[in-house]
Order: sequence, then C-alpha cells, then structure tokens
Amino acid sequence: MSPTAQAPKTNLRKVFPFTAIVGQEEMKLALLLNVIDPKIGGVMIMGDRGTGKSTTIRALADLLPEIDVVADDPFNSDPDDPDWMSNNGSDTQSREIVKKKVSMVDLPLGATEDRVCGTIDIEKALSEGVKAFEPGLLAKANRGILYVDEVNLLDDHLVDVLLDSAASGWNTVEREGISIRHPARFVLVGSGNPEEGELRPQLLDRFGMHAEIRTVKEPALRVKIVEERGEFDQNPQQYLQQHISDQETLQKQIVMAQELLSKVEIDYELRVKISEVCSELDVDGLRGDIVTNRAAKAICAFEGRQEVTVDDIRRVITLSLRHRLRKDPLESIDSGYKVQKVFSSVFGLEMSEDEN
Repeated sequence: MSPTAQAPKTNLRKVFPFTAIVGQEEMKLALLLNVIDPKIGGVMIMGDRGTGKSTTIRALADLLPEIDVVADDPFNSDPDDPDWMSNNGSDTQSREIVKKKVSMVDLPLGATEDRVCGTIDIEKALSEGVKAFEPGLLAKANRGILYVDEVNLLDDHLVDVLLDSAASGWNTVEREGISIRHPARFVLVGSGNPEEGELRPQLLDRFGMHAEIRTVKEPALRVKIVEERGEFDQNPQQYLQQHISDQETLQKQIVMAQELLSKVEIDYELRVKISEVCSELDVDGLRGDIVTNRAAKAICAFEGRQEVTVDDIRRVITLSLRHRLRKDPLESIDSGYKVQKVFSSVFGLEMSEDEN
C-alpha cells in the first residue's frame, strides 16, 4: 500500500476551540462520549437559541485527529476496512492513502431524500451498463459527524432514514431494480428548540442520548463568554495558539479512550442495577439499558480507567434515559430529577444537593 500522503490544504475558516467553550457541560460530555463510542447512537440537543450548539459541534469535529482515507473516494473509506477491501479487491494496493480532517456535515432543513441518500442515474446505468451513483450527504458524513439543526422540524420519514443509517452503518439506495449500498458510519447530532415542538417519542427513543442546554443566567459567566468570543473574533490565530496545548491534550485523551474502550469492564451487579432503574422508570425496550452501559464504559475509558464505577453510571444515566420516559407526545421531557431519584433509590444513595 502506498505511503500516507497529506490531503491538499484548503483555506478553511477558523473554528472556535472546543476547550475554550464555557459551560454547557452536559452537551460537551454527551458529544465526547459519542465520539469515543459512536455505537451509543448519537445525541439530541434541546435548548434555547443562541446557546452555542452549532459552535460546540463544529469545535468537536475540528478537535478530532485526522483519519486515513482512500484518496478520491466519495465515502471517506478506511483503507484498512475489510468491507472496503473485499469490495475493491487488489485495487487497495494501488490506491493512494491521504490524511483528512473528520468531516462535519450540516443537513439543510429543506433537504430532499435524494440529496441526503444520493441518486442513481438510470439512463447512464442502462446505456453504459454501469452503476452511475451520485453520492449524497450520508456518503460525505461517513466516519464523521452529521449535524441536523432543528431536527424536530424535519420530515419524520427523513429522520427515520438518518436514524436507520446511523444504527446500521450503511445506506442503501434502490431505484428501478438497481441497488447501491455504501458505508454510512457517523455520529448523528440533532438539535432543536423545545418551543418549536418535540420529536415523536418513537423517534426520540432512537437517539442514544438527550442533552438539555439552558441560557447561562449568571452575569459574570455571561460576560466571560462574550469576552472569549470577542477575543476569538478579533484575532482567531492568536486565540487558537493560546489554546493549542489544551486542544492537543484533549485530542490525545480521546484517542487513548477509543483504544482503551474494548478493555473496560462493567460488573454484573452494576449491569443488573442499571436494568432495575430502567424497569422502575418503565422504559420501553432495551435501548436505555444498552446505551447506559455503553456510555458508562465510555466515560470510564475517557478518564483512563478499566473498571466502571457507580459514579460513572450516575453521570451518564440521565443523558441516556430522560427522553425515554415520555409516553405522550404532549408531555415534556424529564429534567433529570425523576431519573436521578430512581437511580439513587436503586443504588442506595442520597441525592446530591444540585439534583434536589
């Protein structure tokens, strides 16, 4: 296989550093855990306008280390992926490998299914005998982050398509008997404002985590956020230079967590208690149990440990379960009090002051 080359540098706009974002700890934690273990199933971020949702997601994508991709491949294919190698045979030996930034794809609110999934040119397929496929946004998002702002305003059918691809890791396009299938492994991040309506409970349940963000109330913290943003806008290069050390440290921590994840263990008794919490909360299905287990392992790996603790579970269980309690579409989502109350009861703990 040819030596790794650098992808051509483009004059990209500067991105606000992830480590400089003040507050919104719940959102930042949910995003980091999904990057460490994409099988958690993505995150739904609901909160007020102007609270830095888009800024934080772009900052995370920019923070992530570059990945090896097959040059000129529309799907950002991993050269070491057995699926890609089996589909392309010996061609893998001659294709150039380049380093590329993890892609962050914005899904426009008015996007059509063809724009999202890709289209097949039937005329070309019939006249030239080749599968003429025009890749969509799911192809571009492979091995990256797919961000859907105002996901609660998106057509339910499109949300279904996105969730199916995120869960299976594949996108299939069929037309007139011709079928194309390509990898679509990405972290799905949806955001929205609850005032504009919630997703249906059935769709909401399929997001791994649900983070709530609120406008910062403390005047001193608001001033700090405004000042930090002003500094960045005035001289982005200098501002980024000041945060380069923190950015590199966090990047290394994420990479180490990804490598350590497979070695993390969660005691059988703790797994039983997680399921007991889900049962007490009357959570439908087993997604809540699975996501809580995965998230607890991810936060454990993030902190460089191999044994999940009760505290690990406490920190992720609200994110993993709060959006699964709603049976009625008109009901509001639990702030976290109900989940923490049942968690404390099952694990025999006192609720902390900030949870009361």
